[in-house]
Amino acid sequence: MSASSQPAGAGGASFGDSDLADPEHDVAASYALDPASVRALTRRVVSTTGREVPAYTPITGQPLAMVPQSGEADVEEAFARARRAQRAWARTPLAERAAMLLRLHDLVLERQDEIIDLICWESGKARKHAFDEPLHIALTARYYGRTAAQHLGTKRVRGVVPGLTQAEVNRTPKGVVGIIAPWNYPFTMALCDGIPALLAGNAVVIKPDAQTMLSALLGARLLEEAGLPEGLWNVVAGPGRELGTPIIDRSDYVCFTGSTPTGRIIARQCAERLIGCSLELGGKNPMLVLRDADLDRAAEGAVRAVFSNAGQLCVAIERLYVADQVYDRFRDKLVERTRAMTLRPGLEWGSDMGSLISQDQLDTVVAHVDDAVAKGARVLVGGKARPDLGPYFYEPTVLEGVTPSMTCFGEETFGPVVALHRFHDEADAVSRANEGEYGLNASIYSRDTRRARALARQVRCGTVNVNEAFAATFASIEAPMGGMRQSGMGRRQGAEGVLRYTETQSVAVQRLLRFGPAFGMDDKTYAQVMTANLRLLRKVGRA
Repeated sequence: MSASSQPAGAGGASFGDSDLADPEHDVAASYALDPASVRALTRRVVSTTGREVPAYTPITGQPLAMVPQSGEADVEEAFARARRAQRAWARTPLAERAAMLLRLHDLVLERQDEIIDLICWESGKARKHAFDEPLHIALTARYYGRTAAQHLGTKRVRGVVPGLTQAEVNRTPKGVVGIIAPWNYPFTMALCDGIPALLAGNAVVIKPDAQTMLSALLGARLLEEAGLPEGLWNVVAGPGRELGTPIIDRSDYVCFTGSTPTGRIIARQCAERLIGCSLELGGKNPMLVLRDADLDRAAEGAVRAVFSNAGQLCVAIERLYVADQVYDRFRDKLVERTRAMTLRPGLEWGSDMGSLISQDQLDTVVAHVDDAVAKGARVLVGGKARPDLGPYFYEPTVLEGVTPSMTCFGEETFGPVVALHRFHDEADAVSRANEGEYGLNASIYSRDTRRARALARQVRCGTVNVNEAFAATFASIEAPMGGMRQSGMGRRQGAEGVLRYTETQSVAVQRLLRFGPAFGMDDKTYAQVMTANLRLLRKVGRA
């Protein structure tokens, strides 16, 4: 997708500077992207309402698209299309479905520049952070494409009577999966949950976030180019408060990534219908830097963990617990690295951090930092908005002296802000890491990886990285990912990430003997014979 102009903030120009023609006489001149290319994407939205809403880039504030809006009738139509297509897809051989994912893998790598450009325009993130998205989707598509039979093939299991009972387990698709995807990783989160759903034989109806529809729609186009039949992937657009319930009411399974309060509502609605759901929700993620940590490595990891995508990452670190023995040295290294970061708007490589996505996100970050400072916290580096770079830029910020009275102590900031805390012993560090209601991701830095792994088992988080911030678990697609406690339920990735979209069906064939008295036995004799057989099987070690 080509751009009709460069970011107005690039090269040091202030937001709003522009050499564009007057939009009053040339409407397309004000758009950051080629309108014809954008319309080719937005036509994929199932919409008959005639309503459209504008989408803007956080880089400059320029409009990107007019996005058609869906109503409840459009949701109904999307599910009708999905159900028609799903019946044939479920009969498609598993090997063919897997091959489609491997073609998607190749397409995503070939088209990564196009994908990254669009992600940057929509989200404002730095290019190196946008690259993580096609990388993750390629890994996901390849993993499930290569392991399809392992997860979904019929499995022989032990029958009750050795040799006479043959039992097997089938995995059948749920039907149509409803996905409600967030804005922070718009390409990854639009596709990564749907890929295993498709592999398992399901169809998908997805509602991406309004702020990042184009990245999700590009993902839909790439699926089609990879060979996904028409009707299996349907996109609707509109506010969650309007479309959320209609989607849940028609889905056979729901996948949601977003806030904990919204997740609770979705869980209740799914429970009422007796359908399953997986929910990745909020986090207030801790990092522990132990006394024997490699401090340079820990500081580098902390910078990535805190400031990737300007902190708008579900597994980002917001709480740093550092051993007394190394606290001062680590703090100085972290502040030095943070101060050296390059902030720059635009699509080029070389920026260490990009923009927040919206005024709402900026307002939250400002409120959290201002509240902390007003109550006695110290800003070691950062602490200011940067409107000279773009409308929603905020400096990478490290705070010290954060206390429980401050909003940012326990509430998720979801921005480029971290609080530094000392700890005296490792038991105290683990206890403090487990404080609060969240349990999504954690990180531990230590040269003694055996001890760090033992500590990891005590941390109540769904993923724990040792000597890495978040990428080791996130990129290990065979390892399940998700939250404990109020950070969610269910898992993406690994076997759980695809099996959640299936129903388990057991089929058993009985030979010769029946389960009841035979050969003239009465009921009492039958019970005695069965009891003797159970004791024999126990003695020979049979499960």
